[in-house]
Amino acid sequence: MGYDRPGGEPLVLGVPRAALRPSPIFLALVALFVTTGVLAWNGIGNVRLDVFGFVVSGWLVSLCLHEYAHAVVAFRAGDRSVAHRGYLTLNPLKYSHPLLSIALPVLVVLLGGIGLPGGAVWVDRHAIPGRLRHTLVSLAGPATNVLFTLLLVLALRVGIGVGGSVEFWAGVALLAFLQLTASVLNLLPVPGLDGGNMIQPWLNPQWRKMYDLFAPYGFILLFALLWNPRISGWFFGGVFAVGDVLGLPSWLYAAGFDLIRFWRG
Repeated sequence: MGYDRPGGEPLVLGVPRAALRPSPIFLALVALFVTTGVLAWNGIGNVRLDVFGFVVSGWLVSLCLHEYAHAVVAFRAGDRSVAHRGYLTLNPLKYSHPLLSIALPVLVVLLGGIGLPGGAVWVDRHAIPGRLRHTLVSLAGPATNVLFTLLLVLALRVGIGVGGSVEFWAGVALLAFLQLTASVLNLLPVPGLDGGNMIQPWLNPQWRKMYDLFAPYGFILLFALLWNPRISGWFFGGVFAVGDVLGLPSWLYAAGFDLIRFWRG
């Protein structure tokens, strides 16, 4: 730790400590997640709205932590710019465009039950030496989704008989399913997405040039792939198979998906 001037703001690795503190927006999301979880656990109030708030706030918290994982690995690898851009504060408004990073993923969750990749952190690749470090930066986000999937499935297997309403556990199961879909989507080798960015540093110059040409359209390419019935069938078939292997009850996350669409009555 150091100081930028006598009596000035403390620095951590050359970055103001304020740039490393969790933002009030993130803390509010965590508080909403805990509060709606308690309400759903006890069956207090409108349980459909409780589960809706629990799942949506939990999904937004996971989006923040996914992007934070990218940023913190990039920071440790040498890119100090991620701190100055506010990525280490866990503020969802700092991760790319609020509409594409927050609104669109939540809308897709509500309408399609898919954990769509959300925001993005802009990493200064020139500040990070070595191809392996670049791959680890890209891997950090999906690894967070995989970890969340395993933790939520473990919570289901251990806690479902302990207590709480079935609606609460349906919300937990849906969150686990969303994390599972996000894990698979983020690991697909699509240009511009995490899976593609993991292999990009290892491509030869000719293939890397082609990759960089398609990378800005990765999101559109992902939608086009999932729009194809055959590819979509393969994708969901694989997700359902992995869910079965993990012991994730399909009827329970289906019930959670039905609950969060409270407008259907």
